[in-house]
Amino acid sequence: MINVGISGIGFMGWIHYLAYQKTPGARIKAICTRNEAKRNGDWTSIQGNFGPPGQQVDVSDWTCYSDIDDLIADESIDLIDICLPPDLHADVAKRALQAGKHVLIEKPMALTAEDCEAIVAAANENNRQALVAHVLPFFPEYAYLRNAVSSGQYGKLLGGHFNRVISDPLWLGKDFWDEQKVGGPLIDLHVHDAHLIRYLFGMPTAVNTRGRFRDAIVEYCSTLFEFEDTDLLVTSNSGVVNQQGRTFMHNFEAHFEKATMQFSYAGLNDTPEVSPCKVFDSENNVLRPELGSGDPVDSFVMEIQEVISAIESGQPSSLLSGELARDAITLCYKQAESAENGTRVTL
Repeated sequence: MINVGISGIGFMGWIHYLAYQKTPGARIKAICTRNEAKRNGDWTSIQGNFGPPGQQVDVSDWTCYSDIDDLIADESIDLIDICLPPDLHADVAKRALQAGKHVLIEKPMALTAEDCEAIVAAANENNRQALVAHVLPFFPEYAYLRNAVSSGQYGKLLGGHFNRVISDPLWLGKDFWDEQKVGGPLIDLHVHDAHLIRYLFGMPTAVNTRGRFRDAIVEYCSTLFEFEDTDLLVTSNSGVVNQQGRTFMHNFEAHFEKATMQFSYAGLNDTPEVSPCKVFDSENNVLRPELGSGDPVDSFVMEIQEVISAIESGQPSSLLSGELARDAITLCYKQAESAENGTRVTL
C-alpha cells in the first residue's frame, strides 16, 4: 500500500482525492494546505470545470499539515502528490525527492525546462520517481488513439492535427499571463498536446510557429512540427480567444496508413457539443468505438493506477515520466521562440 500526502487542496487536489477513493493500492494519509477550513474537512468552496463540486470530507484519519516542510518530513508518506500553483512545483518536488519521497506533480511539471531537468536529476540522484500528471492520454478518445498506435492495427501513424482552445480565463486573473506564476496558454494549456505529440511521434527536430501575442506572451498559435521521419505531418492550434461563449474545446484528427481517426468536444455556454470518436477505415467503413462512461474522474483513476504501477514495479512510466514532461515544456518554449522571431527553430 502506497501512503500518499496531497499538497494543495484546490480543484486538482479535489479531483485527485476523488480518484484515490476509487484506486486500490494507494491511500491518502496526509494533506497540506494553508486553508484552515480545508484542514478541517470543509472543501465546499472548491469549484471546477468538470466533476462534482467540493464537499465535506472526513479528514479524521489523516494528518493535516499547514506547512509543506512538515509533510515532506513525515516518514509515513511514500508519495507526495503536488497540486500546488505551478510556480511552486519545482521547489517542492526537488525537496520531496531529496527527502526520499516519490512525487506526482500536476502539470505543468515546472515553468522552465531547466527546473524540469533539475527535478529529473533529483529523482535519479535519490532513486525515486518523478511522475507528472498529464491526464490527457487517459481520456477515452486519446487512450483509444494511443492504443491504436501501439497495436499497429491501422498501420503506421502518419501524422495528425491537435486543437486546444479556451476562452479568456478571466477567473485566473493576471497570474495566468505571468511567466513566473502560471506561464500563459502554451505552458498551461498547449502543454497537454505537446506532451501527447512527443509521446506519439518522438521528439521533433524543429518547430515552425506563428502566433498572436498578449504583451510578451503567446496568446494563440499554430505550429508545424518537423521530425527525422519526413513522412510525418503534425500540426497544432492552441491558445485563448476572447469570446466567452465557448469556454473550452479540444479535438484531433489522426492519420494512419489504413484509417483516419477523429474526435471533437466543445464546452459551450448553452449545451456542450460532442463529435464522438470515429474511425474511417480503408474499407470505407465508419467505425464508432464504445469508449466507456466518459466520466473525467475515471481518467484520473487510470492515471493514479499508472502511478502505483510505476512505483511498485520500480519501472518508469512511459506516459508519466519526468523526462517526457520535461520535453513537453521544452517544446512549448521552442514554439514561443519561433512565434516571437517568426522563424523555424531547431531543437
